[in-house]
Amino acid sequence: MKIKGTVINARKEFIKENYGEEAWEKVMSVLPDADKSILKGSLLSSMWYPFEIGDRLDSAIVKVLGRGQISFFEEVGAISARKGLAKEHKSFLVQGNPQAFLKKAGIIYKFYYDKGRREYRETGPLSGIMTTYESESNSAHDCMTVIGWHKEALKFCGAKQVTMIEEECLAKGGSCCRYRIQWTM
Repeated sequence: MKIKGTVINARKEFIKENYGEEAWEKVMSVLPDADKSILKGSLLSSMWYPFEIGDRLDSAIVKVLGRGQISFFEEVGAISARKGLAKEHKSFLVQGNPQAFLKKAGIIYKFYYDKGRREYRETGPLSGIMTTYESESNSAHDCMTVIGWHKEALKFCGAKQVTMIEEECLAKGGSCCRYRIQWTM
């Protein structure tokens, strides 16, 4: 499975902007040499990279900066959403209509991952279930990023008090990644 360079770049930018260049170097120091050579180069946001590189980067970030807590990645996802949805992915947003935005989950998924699919089902006027199927690679870090990204995106659409709970996770032995989402307006 592959991920877009934009996913990796978002993590790199997050670390440098919030922790500094020295923190990025510390994260890089715990990675295998092959990953270092790829990550030190210029990553193209539109290019596909092996999911495993991103996963090893995430593990290094949790080890060096996140004090072993994967919840750290919810903030990474939120910051990534603020940046991407203010620019190149602004067209995903549907102001005042979080349901319409979430119904684009399958389209949005394909911008970031080359395998698997994501579906959204409305369960009420202010709630729904988003599910990722057939993802060949997965990680708990990535799931937390997905939560942070979507919670922030929903706020851009006008949602308030957004909660998103992962009820099942591929990385934890589940058959899919299923997220229950609720909000107020």
